[in-house]
Amino acid sequence: MSINLFDLTGKTALITGGVHGLGMAMAKGLGHAGATLVINNNLQEPLDKAIEEYKAEGFNVHGYVFDVTNDSKTAQAIKQIEKEVGPIDILINNAGIIKRTPIIEMEVPDFELVVKVDLVGPFIVSKYVAKNMITRGSGKIINICSMMSELGRDSVSAYAAAKGGLKMLTKSMATEWAKHNIQTNGIGPGYFATSQTAPIRIDGHPFNDFIISRTPAGRWGTPEDLQGAAVFLSSNASNFVNGQIIYVDGGILATIGKPSNEI
Repeated sequence: MSINLFDLTGKTALITGGVHGLGMAMAKGLGHAGATLVINNNLQEPLDKAIEEYKAEGFNVHGYVFDVTNDSKTAQAIKQIEKEVGPIDILINNAGIIKRTPIIEMEVPDFELVVKVDLVGPFIVSKYVAKNMITRGSGKIINICSMMSELGRDSVSAYAAAKGGLKMLTKSMATEWAKHNIQTNGIGPGYFATSQTAPIRIDGHPFNDFIISRTPAGRWGTPEDLQGAAVFLSSNASNFVNGQIIYVDGGILATIGKPSNEI
């Protein structure tokens, strides 16, 4: 009898911040593989709008409002989800923010907010989800890192610091929880075509030209490009993969520049 290593039927997946963009794309990927989806946001209106879209496409989806940086509210929400929907088998820590400000101009509260959402948030959610995974003896945790986990860039110091920290938190989680049959890994997206990047993806825009010339694949990623990595790390296909960051970036981190056609 053949076994589909990528089948997520019967699994429940919590995707924080899965109301749009890359988070929604990954959630839909898991849904297509059979998972029951639980989507989180800290505001009701965008959550309701996203849930409508998921249901219109036939996904089994549930929505919960809570702030991933609030320890007690998160603990309460995880308990409620497991009671009302079922055990959380898969966690994708996707919720995050970015503030583009030069270091010498950035206010301390803004720096702290980015670190709190992008690094402390995954720590809090994972802590409560992992407790139940440990009891059950299995689980998948995926932290959404970034190319900024490896590279610096001007004006995103807080984001890069948080994502670099998230990379190392991922490795520490794997170190502590692998013995409980919990696989903790990360996905590092490159530059993707989303609504947020639409204004800078116009032909002739300097940044658009830079990204295309810098990426060996010669294009921006599409949100659907993340689905394979998300399903892989959520499935039995990755049962001996732990503490790794998979960069889905079209090859940017593999090279110092796009290869010349003349070589």
